[in-house]
Amino acid sequence: MKKIRYTILLMAVMFSISAVAQNIRKVDICIYGGSSAGIIAAYTAKKLGKSVLVIEPGKYIGGLTTGGLGATDIGNKYAITGLAKEFYRQIGTHYGKLEQWTFEPHVASKVFDNMIAEAKIEIVRNHRLTGVQKTDGYIREITVEVSDKPSKITNQTIQAKVFLDCTYEGDLMAKAGVSYTIGRESNAQYGETYNGVQLSEYHQFPDGIDPYVVPGKPESGLLYGINDAKMNKTGSGDKLIQAYNFRICLTQDKSNQIPFTRPENYDAKKYALLARVIEKESWKGINGTFKRITNGDSVTVINEGGFLIKYMPNGKTDFNNFGAFSTDMVGANYDYPEGDYATREKIWKAHEDYTKGLFYFLANDNSVPLHVRNDMQTWGYSKDEFKDLNGFSNQLYVREARRMVGEMVMTQKHCDGIETVTDGVGMAAYGMDSHTCQRIVINGMVKNEGDVQIPVAGPYPISYRALVPKQSECKNILVPICLSASHIAFGSIRMEPVFMVMGQSAATAAVMAIDSKVSVQDIDVAKLQKILTEDPILDKKPLEILVDNEDKDHVIINGNWKQAKGGYGRSVLISKASEKENTVKFSPSLKQSGKYTVYAYIPEVNKKFPGELNFNIFNGKTNKSLTLTSSDIKVLGNNNESNGEWVNLGTYNFNAGRQVFVEVLDKHGKGKVIADAIIFKPIN
Repeated sequence: MKKIRYTILLMAVMFSISAVAQNIRKVDICIYGGSSAGIIAAYTAKKLGKSVLVIEPGKYIGGLTTGGLGATDIGNKYAITGLAKEFYRQIGTHYGKLEQWTFEPHVASKVFDNMIAEAKIEIVRNHRLTGVQKTDGYIREITVEVSDKPSKITNQTIQAKVFLDCTYEGDLMAKAGVSYTIGRESNAQYGETYNGVQLSEYHQFPDGIDPYVVPGKPESGLLYGINDAKMNKTGSGDKLIQAYNFRICLTQDKSNQIPFTRPENYDAKKYALLARVIEKESWKGINGTFKRITNGDSVTVINEGGFLIKYMPNGKTDFNNFGAFSTDMVGANYDYPEGDYATREKIWKAHEDYTKGLFYFLANDNSVPLHVRNDMQTWGYSKDEFKDLNGFSNQLYVREARRMVGEMVMTQKHCDGIETVTDGVGMAAYGMDSHTCQRIVINGMVKNEGDVQIPVAGPYPISYRALVPKQSECKNILVPICLSASHIAFGSIRMEPVFMVMGQSAATAAVMAIDSKVSVQDIDVAKLQKILTEDPILDKKPLEILVDNEDKDHVIINGNWKQAKGGYGRSVLISKASEKENTVKFSPSLKQSGKYTVYAYIPEVNKKFPGELNFNIFNGKTNKSLTLTSSDIKVLGNNNESNGEWVNLGTYNFNAGRQVFVEVLDKHGKGKVIADAIIFKPIN
């Protein structure tokens, strides 16, 4: 009998050891987080010959790019390079264009799915981090559990040479013992002016809105969502987090529409403050309007209305926060960055209930004027998006959570162009953007605090050192999302295309660290920059040639032109009235003869198009004249940020060398003709 028991016990032990062994995975690179940065990073690493495993805590991949943020915030398309730009090129292919930056969520999912299939990327979904084992400064392995049904039996251990934290929360980074911060630094910490506590006119309540349940009676208590805290000194630091929301894909197409219905946990009192805003601002509808009123030396900013409605293809929109009271659930996210999984789930659900309740309130509550209700009722969730969630977005917009304090910290000085890094591995170009951090009472009136909307000097490089922790803390992790930046600099960097660029840079660096057998801090950054430049989409094909108007070696200007900020890159050229013909000649250095498709960048199509644009294209032997009108420019949607378009000027056989050119002409010297950038794309 003892022998039988011993045999059974031995078999059980062997089975247990076998089960544990089966749950251990070994790969070159482990990517925690299937965000847009995570997928681009995985694609990069696979293309560079490494084994890769992506661990995604949730059910969906692509993060906000597939989760409702279909109107891409960029600042300047010039800043987006490599596989990130290729992603938007593939979106463009779907819509019959070179690039497309406003898109339906399911189209983004399709592009990512194609990339995953092409590179044979393995993704383990619905698994979240529970433990990190680190020795001698290196993460040796991580342990993950099934997110919705955690059990030690189903836990998995992943051993890798390098790890990437591609989450919005920075969980792997934190568990690995990497330094991070949360909230807003004081302006004094990094010598900034737009960080810390501040009261601005952007997305602000108009004067005179009473914060109390019973107007004029503080003893009745504050309306829902208003904090009873006092405003601290302007520029001082704190741990408050800018508001989160959902970016919602809505439609007015009744055949593809799911009406707003009363959600669970609905409480109309949550929106009583909104009713006061609507009355005070005399809303004409739900669409937000922005005004900047100049009176002498003073400028008054007015944001009125409920939503920033960004139109996308096929009659859909990306609804975003706008004005004093909108989809941002102000003050409800403070415990999210460091919260456990249960806390985050509760906060996520609260945001979902709040958003659904907001739409239902505006469409149905009698405190909302009838014309506003009627306007809201024209909208609904899209049947063909997020089908398993009845049209509601699958990704909370975690605008900011943890931020690493790494080898160096990106600050406002980099955004302003006061300091420039030499180890740049990508660029940012969006304005310094922080949403409201708290809603408080000032002088008896409700006010939003913490909103910042300040433009940057132009596209600026992001340091490689901002992607890696201090070497004393961890030697084999890179952090492309929760990277090392101050609150206000992160507000500029924190855009999905930039995260994709950082994902590619981080994955390439990881491969280099493995091949060179060095820490991620000790790779050859100059070599990394060269790899990113020479083979940006990892296909080893001839590169397209971009000639921007500021490229003095390849641009010849004749006549009367002025340089203006905007367009593709830092500036555009705009012709001024002249007695003679004004021309700008873009002459690339072509390394080889062959077929090239030529594209011209037309900035701000709807605002500055002069009626027609004239081009002269010389292929080395013959000239071709071409005239474009506004009907030749295909615009799908409007993201209010980067509404310039690349226009196809045709395909030509070009001779190698410097003889070929594309010339922009202001034939009659009337002015207002724009010359910006030209692409010469080789046809393989």
